[in-house]
Amino acid sequence: MSLGKRFRDITVASFNEMLEQSEDPVRLIDKYLSAQAEQIRESERLMQQCVAHAATLRQQYMAAAQLKERREQQALIALKAGEEEVARIALQEKLQQEERSVQYKALYDQSKLGLVELEEQLKQIRADFDEVAAKRSYYIARLESVRLQQRMNERLRSMDGGLGAGQPRMFDRLEDRVSDMEMAARALRDVRSRGRDALLYAGNAATSALENEMEKLKAKLQQEGWMRS
Repeated sequence: MSLGKRFRDITVASFNEMLEQSEDPVRLIDKYLSAQAEQIRESERLMQQCVAHAATLRQQYMAAAQLKERREQQALIALKAGEEEVARIALQEKLQQEERSVQYKALYDQSKLGLVELEEQLKQIRADFDEVAAKRSYYIARLESVRLQQRMNERLRSMDGGLGAGQPRMFDRLEDRVSDMEMAARALRDVRSRGRDALLYAGNAATSALENEMEKLKAKLQQEGWMRS
């Protein structure tokens, strides 16, 4: 595992721990995303500089390699012409360009390795950014759920303290009122029933008294000779 990868794992682990302990995770995420976005921009600028530098190194080592080949051809031509001293000078410069080509080729290969590592790190940073951005959406949704639940709880508490708490008492009062009305109806029904019974009793008693009086009157008339038995 590379040092960059190990550092990245430590950074992500630390961030996740801070995230779980944070009272305002969205604010922490936004701060982290802002820092990550800046790091991505800096890495991209560095990547462009490294690519340009690698291109320069490649151009230099290839130019030195081409010059080496040219000097070797010139030395061969000089030897064919019997110009040994000229051939020697050409070969000397050929050796110099060959060394130069090897040196720049080594720098170019090293720069390519650096580009590969930097590109991998940039890829990881972008992946971390996307992961944290996804967590931001999750925590926003989670906080919204909490906020709505709190509003529901407040609403329920207000109902418990208002209409909710008044409902049992309201139904108690309604029950008492209906009971009173039922009692009143039963009392009126009882009164009416007793009234009819009294009238009936009174009617029967009056009829009996009337018959008694009638019999007395008839007996009196018979005594006086007004009625025949």
